[in-house]
Amino acid sequence: MAGLRRAFRRDQLVFCGSCPPLMQEKAFSAFLRTLFRQDWVVYAKKPFGGPQHLLHYLARYTHRVAISNHRLLEVTDTHVAFRWKDYAHHNKSRVMTLTQEEFLRRFLQHILPRGFPRMRYFGLLANRRRGALLPLGRTLLHAELLPVQATPAAPAILWRCPRCQGPMRVVERLTADQLRQAASRPVGRLDSS
Repeated sequence: MAGLRRAFRRDQLVFCGSCPPLMQEKAFSAFLRTLFRQDWVVYAKKPFGGPQHLLHYLARYTHRVAISNHRLLEVTDTHVAFRWKDYAHHNKSRVMTLTQEEFLRRFLQHILPRGFPRMRYFGLLANRRRGALLPLGRTLLHAELLPVQATPAAPAILWRCPRCQGPMRVVERLTADQLRQAASRPVGRLDSS
């Protein structure tokens, strides 16, 4: 409180938003009296591992996959076995075995549809105001502006589907020998009569 009062007397405080009335000494003193009625307990200590540790900690949540490889115990032609924690029974480690189809069904539930953002940004990085606020933040921090790299143009669509006119992409390239073998194989027909 003494530091706030000292900063006020030295004109070191900036009053923004709805605070300009506090520029008057009487209003500021009344405001400080309300602060004196509160018990303030300030407890701050250095983080355990520093900023690098914090980034590793957050990355585990922002860039994680539905299941990591070390939890997979067995993958066969028919089933997948993996380790999981049973939180209802004191974090006991258990093994679950699922058919491949059920495992894939559950795994795919963790993949976001196209266009859904995985992370949302707030403050300076919020998409709506990033164009204006990010350069302002860099200016205030006296940071150098990074050169903007040109984004590569989207590749031209070489082939279109003859039926729907949608873009087609190469899935597999076959050699001439593979094409000959495919052509010489008999084509089976099903008759439902």
